[in-house]
Order: sequence, then structure tokens, then C-alpha cells
Amino acid sequence: MPFGSLWLPVLASAVAVFVASAVLHMVLKYHRADHRKLTNEDAVSDALGKGTPARGLYMIPWCEHSQMNDPAVKAKFEKGPIAIITVLPSGQVNMGKHLGLWFGFCVLASFTTAYLARHTLSYGANGRTIMQVTGAVSLVAYGYGNFSDTIWKGQPWANTVRSLIDSVIYALITGAIFCALWPKG
Repeated sequence: MPFGSLWLPVLASAVAVFVASAVLHMVLKYHRADHRKLTNEDAVSDALGKGTPARGLYMIPWCEHSQMNDPAVKAKFEKGPIAIITVLPSGQVNMGKHLGLWFGFCVLASFTTAYLARHTLSYGANGRTIMQVTGAVSLVAYGYGNFSDTIWKGQPWANTVRSLIDSVIYALITGAIFCALWPKG
């Protein structure tokens, strides 16, 4: 089956997931709990600003792996806080850029779904099988990275669960669109 026959479901599912994500974040608003305000936000902001960190991901306390058993390093970890800090460029948040990158990711997730489905399914495949394969692939694309963020970066499990709920919705949308637009033969 030529890949060109799958461009319509790729783009349609990317657009549908993009719209669904906007609804989930702006209408339902259950993602408001994803980030919390520090009680001493101004002091923390001032302290970080004095160091003028470049854009990137930072950890405090920071140490080399070989220093983990150093008593001074252990004391820093015991005293706390332990934090992973993401520093973004100063200035207004450019939502257009973020939304453009999100849409690009939606296209990539749908493209990957189509690629795997093309090599797994045939023309006129059973709708249930199309839904299972494309839904499973898109679920992994949209959701499984959250586990890594929880395991390694301290993202709260509640954030991961909320994101996985989104991912299930995105997978159902993607699977349904691929099912409806799958080439018949």
C-alpha cells in the first residue's frame, strides 16, 4: 500500500488531536493542577536571576555521580530542597511557537502511527483491527513519555495520570479517524 494513501488520516487525526487538546486544556481545565506556585516565588526568581542561568534544565543540589557518597553532598540532599528547574528564555511566552511545535508533534505522532499501520495492516482491514493498531501506537506516542518524566524528573504521578487520560482520548480520536479513512482497496 503506498504511504500517500494515508496522508489524509495522518493530517485529519493531527488536526483533531490538536483541537481536542485545546478543548481539554481550555474548557475542562483539569490541567490547572499540573503546576503549583511557590510561596516565595519572588525570592526564588530573584535568586535564580542573579545567576543568570542560560536556557536549560538544572538540578539542585547538583553533583557528579562520583560525588554521591561525599558527606557534604549527602548533607545538601538531606537538607533539601531537591529540585529540577527548567529555565526558559525571559519575556512573554510565545504561545504561537508552542502551539506550532505541538501541532508538529501531533503530525509526527500520526505519521508514525500510519507508518506502523501501513506495515501491519492491509487494504480493507477490519475496522476493529485498524482501531486497535492505530490507537495503541498513538497512545504510546502521546502518553508514555510521561512515565519517564515521573521516574526521572519528579513529575507528580497525578500529572502523569492526567496526561495519560489525555493520551487515551487522543488515541481514541486517532484510531477512529484512521478507521474511518483507511483505504478500502
